[in-house]
Amino acid sequence: QLQLLESGGGLVQAGGSLRLSCYASGRTFSFATYAVAWFRQAPGKEREFVACISWDGDDAYYADSLKGRFTISSDNARNTVYLQMNSLKFEDTAVYYCAADSAITVATMADPQEYELWGQGTQVTVSS
Repeated sequence: QLQLLESGGGLVQAGGSLRLSCYASGRTFSFATYAVAWFRQAPGKEREFVACISWDGDDAYYADSLKGRFTISSDNARNTVYLQMNSLKFEDTAVYYCAADSAITVATMADPQEYELWGQGTQVTVSS
């Protein structure tokens, strides 16, 4: 059974940094054939696209509002995708989810409904 497991969330002061990890487990699973994205959802709000990385790690895409502060990267040998978050703001507070799918395109990467696999989420809380 394929599973995604996020970790690295926590409480941080505004201006601080966190690095989230998304580990994929499964007997035959390999991130090398999947695009992986991070989404976030704050209380009372819809799930929001954060960033996406291509299956080969060569291409990364970001929500316009987060460019320059967040960086997505992958380590296929470890089946892990990371989200480095710097200069965190109070409004970054949310549950962060990773998602993966083998059929993602540039046109569909920001739509959560396009993703087959989801993790359980990790809470990020930024204190002001």
